[in-house]
This record gives sequence, C-alpha cells and structure tokens, in this order.
Amino acid sequence: MHKAIASLISLLSLVLVLGYMAGEAQAAEPQVKASSSSKVKKSSTRRQTVTRSSERKSVVKRAAYRVAPEVEKPTLGQQLGLHGLQDELNLKSNVALVVDQSTGQTLFEKNTHAVLPIASITKLMTALVVLDANLPLDETIEIDVEDRDTEKNTRSRLGFGTALSRADALHLALMASENRAASALGRHYPGGIGAFVKAMNRKAAELGMTNTRFVDSSGLSPSNRSSAPDLAKLVKTAYEHPLIREYSTSPSHSVQVGRRMITFNNTNRLVRNSDWNIGLQKTGYISEAGQCLVMQAEIAGRKLVMVLLDAQGRLARIGDAGRIRTWLEHAGSSVRNVTTVSQAVEKNSIEKTVVVDKVERSSDKAPERIERLERADSGPISVRGTTVIR
Repeated sequence: MHKAIASLISLLSLVLVLGYMAGEAQAAEPQVKASSSSKVKKSSTRRQTVTRSSERKSVVKRAAYRVAPEVEKPTLGQQLGLHGLQDELNLKSNVALVVDQSTGQTLFEKNTHAVLPIASITKLMTALVVLDANLPLDETIEIDVEDRDTEKNTRSRLGFGTALSRADALHLALMASENRAASALGRHYPGGIGAFVKAMNRKAAELGMTNTRFVDSSGLSPSNRSSAPDLAKLVKTAYEHPLIREYSTSPSHSVQVGRRMITFNNTNRLVRNSDWNIGLQKTGYISEAGQCLVMQAEIAGRKLVMVLLDAQGRLARIGDAGRIRTWLEHAGSSVRNVTTVSQAVEKNSIEKTVVVDKVERSSDKAPERIERLERADSGPISVRGTTVIR
C-alpha cells in the first residue's frame, strides 16, 4: 500500500515538472519571435539605409551629368564688337570679302579692317614656303612627339613614328587640315621650325600682307593673325601653284599609316558638291578665330576670291558662301560694291552711322551723305554701303 502511494506521488511530481517546463517554453516563444523579428527589422532598416544612400549618390551623379556645359568663350572678333553689325546679305561671318580675281575689284566687304586669328588658313602659307624651297616632295618625313598639339590638345590619326612623304604631308595639311602633318613640314625645313616661321613672315612681307604675322606652321596658335585683304592676296598667290589647287580641293586622300591604309576627307564639304566650281580652298577653326573659310571659285562666270572669317556656328561659313553665291548669281555682272564696316566704340557708347553710296553719286542726296562722312570726327563710325544694280 505504501509502495503504491509512493509511486503515485512520484508520477504526480513528474507531471507537475513536465507541465512547468511546457509553460516556460510557451512563455519564452514570444521572446524568441520578438528577437527574430527585431533582427529582421534591423536588417531591413540597414538595407533601406544602404539603398537610400545609393539612391542619393545616384541622384548626385545624375545631377553632375546634368550640369550645363561650359559656355564657349567669345572669339576675338566678338570681343571687338564686330558681331553687332548686320549686313545686306545677313552673313554669319563677322568679316567677309569678295574680290574679282581678274580685275581686283572689291564686290563685297564687311569689317575688312579687322586683324584676327586665322587658324588653319595658315596652312596656305605653309604650303607656299614648302614649295618655294623646292624641297623633294618624295622625301620621307616622320611624325614626331614634337608635332603634338600642346596649344589646343587636338587629336590626330597620324601617330608618332608615322613615316610619310612630304607630298602626302602637304596633301593632308591642305585638304584635311592635319595639324601634325603641317608641324612636321615645318620641322623638316632647313633650319627647323624657327627658320620655317621666319620664311613664312618673309613671304607675307613679300606679298604685301602688312597686317599678317605667323608664329607656327599649323595655325593652332591664336597669334597667327591676318586681315581679309591680306588673305585675299595669299589666296591669289597660292592659286598660281597647281599642286596647292589640286591638294586643297581633292575630296579625299589615303595614306599608309603603319600596317593600315587610312582615308582622310576634305574639311570643306563644298568640294564634293558638283554645283560648285572651286579652284582652291582652305578652312580653319580655333575658338579665338571662329569658323573661317577662304576660296577661289567661279560664280556667275566670274573668277572670285572669297574670304570669310569669324563665323559663328559649325555650318555658318558654308551657309555664308551659299548666300554670297546666290547674291552674285542674281545680280550678275551689274553688281558693283557693298561695304559694311564696324568699329568698336572706345570712348563712349554712342555709335555714329553714315550711309554712303560708293558708286551711284548722281542723286540729290548722295553728295550730302558723302559730306556727312567727311565731316565725321575721328570717333567710332559705322559705314554701310549699298548695292547698285544697273
């Protein structure tokens, strides 16, 4: 009996212990779940923080890419105020000159007094000096690290060590405006680039280019400067060389560069236009000079020399050439002269404007207009001529 009672008591004690342990486990389960949930929340919070941080960085990067591009610096012509005057043909070039090649008669002029950077128009003088020296055109010259553009940091497909003939270098300089080719031509001149630049300036003086100065053979320096009348003289002289006419107007030219044959194209798209009869051309651009173009072309049965400097916009010089051509074709041989001149205001902001008819002076008002011009003091004056069509 006592044994049965003891066994019953032991069984009850075991039940009580097991019940207590089960209760403890149930009480601990919410804490475990709460702890697990807390860890999940913390992990999620960290992920959200990282995500938000990444998003902020991404937004900053996108904002950086959306920063407005640097405004292009004004050209020297713009700084001088040449762009403030409109002409009869609505040209985008701040300087323009059209001359009859045969007679020397000026048909159109705009701001021709200005002396401005001429960029790669320089290469026409480079070609003249090379040809005047009678250097062998089949001689091999090499592109060297000294031909690197340290002025504007422009690129070139003529790598250092490239060997090509002097003729090919001249061709690429005139047609594709290849700067390293022009630099190499100067370096391989007797006495080096220093002697070459001196020869360029001697040639300019010989041609009567009194407002012209050269400091390199490529035109990358803004210190290469000239005026429209001086450049018209340069074009006329360069036109006398058949090789310059051929090289400057060829649409493309291929040269061997290492193991590859590379094709270069003309920088003037007009040479590929069959509607144009161009005998010589050269383009140019640096930021200080704007878009430049000189050409010899036959328009309306007349051989003309055209100079366009400091045009604004990549295609502006081409558009200006077209506007001049249209004007000449419509006017024919009856066109006489259009003059537009702007001088920067130096002492005050008042600009005096005088209209002068340079050809037709038989009208009652013409002498009065001319007298007004003659009476004008030495202050800033804008002069605008008119077209006379008979």
